[in-house]
Amino acid sequence: MRLLSPPLAIGLTIVTGLLIFWLLNKDPIQGFRVFFVQPLSSFYGVTEVLLKATPLALCAMGLAIGFRANVWNIGAEGQFILGAIAASGIALYAGNLTVLSLVLMMIAGVAGGALWAAIPAFLKTRFNTNEILVSLMLVYVAELLVSWVVFGPWRDPMGFNFPQTRMFDGTALLPTLLDGARVNLALGFAIAALLAGYLLLFRTYLGFRMRVAGESSGAARYSGIRASTMTWLGLLIGGGCAGLAGMAEVAGPMGQLTDRVSSGYGFAAIIVAFVGRLHPVGMLFSAILMSMFYIGGELAQSRLGLPRSLTGVFQGLLLFCLLACDTLVHYRLRWRR
Repeated sequence: MRLLSPPLAIGLTIVTGLLIFWLLNKDPIQGFRVFFVQPLSSFYGVTEVLLKATPLALCAMGLAIGFRANVWNIGAEGQFILGAIAASGIALYAGNLTVLSLVLMMIAGVAGGALWAAIPAFLKTRFNTNEILVSLMLVYVAELLVSWVVFGPWRDPMGFNFPQTRMFDGTALLPTLLDGARVNLALGFAIAALLAGYLLLFRTYLGFRMRVAGESSGAARYSGIRASTMTWLGLLIGGGCAGLAGMAEVAGPMGQLTDRVSSGYGFAAIIVAFVGRLHPVGMLFSAILMSMFYIGGELAQSRLGLPRSLTGVFQGLLLFCLLACDTLVHYRLRWRR
């Protein structure tokens, strides 16, 4: 029943979504087609779904490793932004170094995200602060930081005062995988990260120790597993993966840094991780589903006249239905006087 909980939650989300379309005076069948069928009805649509699933899978894999170790990193959004900023700095000032530019951007992206995650890790291990609150609050600091960068020193002088940097050189952009599509090499990064995460969690002694720490803190202490080590590993790995996703975004479909560099991928990745049951295979499919929500929201805005925020509504519905299903799986309702 625990394995059936995510598919049941998806079904309930779709049914509730049809009811929302009806309440908005839209044809539920047409809404279903626009939101769930049309994103996969063409070659270009499928590639766009894969494009948006890439940062979701990268962030979710990093978060899942921390969650498995009972390290609750909620700030992947901020780590995503810091990775994008660090990679953009390399692209702007060393973007003509051919292949070496992309390598340096990848290193900078991972380092930027990891360093931002190191702040809650240090505060947790040194002062016993709550990593949930610290990592979440740092998201707003990161948003202000990227706004200052694109409105200030890095703003494109030829950009008509828009908050954006100049476009990156071609050597600082990830190569596309297919002609006529925007999906790029970052898809390979995501697949490699999911494979590496699986090997780490289920085929290494370190992964076993992380899972023990997450399932039983008492057993972890008895076996000599230090909670501080797990905290550092969980946050740094999660931050590094989110930073790499930020690098892939600015070096891929965007080609520049803006104050809207993240579309909420860091927060949506939390839902992806839990819908996928913190398992790489499950997160691969949940990332694709979540990316369909992004594409479906854009199509619903253009073809049905609905607000783009409908994407967030479906994301929230999915998480709510998953939590409800998990509750009913683990607990039985009893009617009592």
